[in-house]
Amino acid sequence: MTTATLTPLRDRLGLPDTSGRTGLVGAHLIDSLGTGLILAFTLVYFARTTGLSVTAIGAAVTAARLLALPTAIGVGPLIDRYGAKVVAAGGNALSALAFGGFLFAQQLWQIVLVCLLAQIGHVAYWTSSTGLVVLAAAEGERTRWFALVQTLRNTGLGLGGALGAVLVAGGGTGSLRLLVVLNAVSYVVATALLAAWRPEPAPVRAEARVKEAGVKEAGGYRAVLRDRRYLLLVAVNLTFVFGSMILSMLLAVYLTEGLHREAWVAGSLLVLNGVQVVLTGNVVAGRLERFRPTRVLAAASLLNALAFGAFALVAAAPGWAVLAGLYAAMFLYNIAETMATPFREELSVSLADPALRGRYLAVYQLSWNVGQAVAPALLTLLLGRGAAWPWLFLLVLSLAAVPGLLRLERDR
Repeated sequence: MTTATLTPLRDRLGLPDTSGRTGLVGAHLIDSLGTGLILAFTLVYFARTTGLSVTAIGAAVTAARLLALPTAIGVGPLIDRYGAKVVAAGGNALSALAFGGFLFAQQLWQIVLVCLLAQIGHVAYWTSSTGLVVLAAAEGERTRWFALVQTLRNTGLGLGGALGAVLVAGGGTGSLRLLVVLNAVSYVVATALLAAWRPEPAPVRAEARVKEAGVKEAGGYRAVLRDRRYLLLVAVNLTFVFGSMILSMLLAVYLTEGLHREAWVAGSLLVLNGVQVVLTGNVVAGRLERFRPTRVLAAASLLNALAFGAFALVAAAPGWAVLAGLYAAMFLYNIAETMATPFREELSVSLADPALRGRYLAVYQLSWNVGQAVAPALLTLLLGRGAAWPWLFLLVLSLAAVPGLLRLERDR
């Protein structure tokens, strides 16, 4: 097949040019595969291998994640100094070490330590991942790359979660220990792939010249905090972070406790999310890349508002309409996710000062860390007041994002 034939097909699918970048693609996929392997089974693993109570283990994991909150701030200067590739590889290596430590953790302080190291490695990698796209993307293809990273992440998480479920279903601590070993090995492989990847030298030299010329005079995090446009983007992104938490923190409990539906309904909606995002992510990004990112994100916010409104209305719908309403709401939510993710990441890069990109991306990552820490307690508190309340809160947040995005557009 000729290159002329391949290129239109790649354009129709919204895919970036990955030639010479297979190491980066593999690293993203394997990193997500490892995350999916253990993501849902951390509490189960420690409960079965230590004899400690689930409550105590949960407190230890929460403590570790709270201690890791400042990680992004520490990672930012490292990206500016050493580059995104070095920091991302270091984050994966630390994750491999941490999950290896899972095999030996028997006391609460040990669980806190290994979970803290794993969270630091995770945050270091994903704070750096945007910088990796900057190194990899050809001119005009950043949005496609961000969509591809989203697709790889969802694919890896889904495959890893499925494999993890099979191993856990096998029973016994031996299967759980094998799960942890496979997870650690996946991070070793991802580290090796990143270390072997050689970005094209010209973009690296250009970026290095920018850093040498400006990083010392730029003022560090003070310059980022003075950049009101970027802080507005971070605030807008927080609305999307809260919305993203419905998958892991709200959907299942809403369906089982609020609507008194079987757990399989929640599972089927999560499968719909994963399949729809994986199959349509790059196609949607390719179709929308001619529009301004702020316009795409505003449209995605409105779609999210419609989806959350539909989820809220389901609580008052007659029984025959509940399932149809849930799937329709999930379909709208999934479209919004495929639209928003690559364009949010594109804005996070385009609005950042290249001389301090690591610090800018670290502040952007904080919106994720803070949202993920606050959302579980806030959303479940609202759910306790009524089944529709968390969805109405998310609806209002999504609508509030639209004027913020339009303000970003006016200030460009």
